[in-house]
Amino acid sequence: MRIINMRPPRIALSLTLIAGAFHWCLNIWERMRFSLPWVGASVGLTGFILMMWAWWLFKQHAIAACPTARTTHITTDGPYRFTRNPMYLGMLLIMTGLALYIGTMPFFLSTIGYFAILNFVYCPYEENKLAKAFGQEYIQYRNRVRRWL
Repeated sequence: MRIINMRPPRIALSLTLIAGAFHWCLNIWERMRFSLPWVGASVGLTGFILMMWAWWLFKQHAIAACPTARTTHITTDGPYRFTRNPMYLGMLLIMTGLALYIGTMPFFLSTIGYFAILNFVYCPYEENKLAKAFGQEYIQYRNRVRRWL
């Protein structure tokens, strides 16, 4: 099975569960703990709000959120004015918030791994798909709005 066929939230959940297993099963991380609970909770909540805002816009425009589904419309309002991937960015902020809240290396590494998967697998796949489907309209949008922030 190709990774592109997996939904990004499931990948995030899998990486978080793996990080949790390493964190709780190997008790070597306590000496290297870097925890900022209030900052982590704020970052995570911001990510959740961003992700849900983008998801709500997709629902309003009847756009499938699955990366491999056919896209019928380019959304450029709401958070899509600032980032081309607000749902991915939101999930990444949730994972970053969790890493800051717990503060151990496995959670930081899972967040970095998730970013790498999104940035080097999902984003290029979707950008190519949208460029083929919408041509110049998408290319102008891609030139105007950054991938992340």
